[in-house]
Amino acid sequence: MAATRLFYRYQDLAPQLVPLDYTSCPDVKVPYELIGSMPELKDNPFRQRIAQVFSEDGDGHMTLDNFLDMFSVMSEMAPRDLKAYYAFKIYDFNNDDYICAWDLEQTVSKLTRGELSTEEVSLICEKVLDEADGDHDGRLSLEDFQNMILRAPDFLSTFHIRI
Repeated sequence: MAATRLFYRYQDLAPQLVPLDYTSCPDVKVPYELIGSMPELKDNPFRQRIAQVFSEDGDGHMTLDNFLDMFSVMSEMAPRDLKAYYAFKIYDFNNDDYICAWDLEQTVSKLTRGELSTEEVSLICEKVLDEADGDHDGRLSLEDFQNMILRAPDFLSTFHIRI
């Protein structure tokens, strides 16, 4: 049922691109500009990163499968470890499979909507790395990130979209 509802949401974003008989055109992609303007994403400071991470080419343009995957992961019912995995990918801005100081700076700046000074952002990033970098290599691995999330149980409760 939810998949059918989501198909119609996807189709409504670009009715001129997405035919009602989707089987005749399964490679259609809805452009990021339309994905990012959805009510569920438009006010999210990570909307572009979310779309990039869930799109197969990393450009934010989504196939129906990408769209369904995004809503599945962001649903309240998704397993915590799956949410943590995708949160990690979203915060890994340079796509190197680690969250480094630069990734943290991007994340903090987006979370605070640019309201902190460069020094304040750096201090927060330094503190996060001090607290969460388990192997002290100056960056967070997925394992470091998951351990940090376990200590902050409310963190992932905000990482969902209602459908």
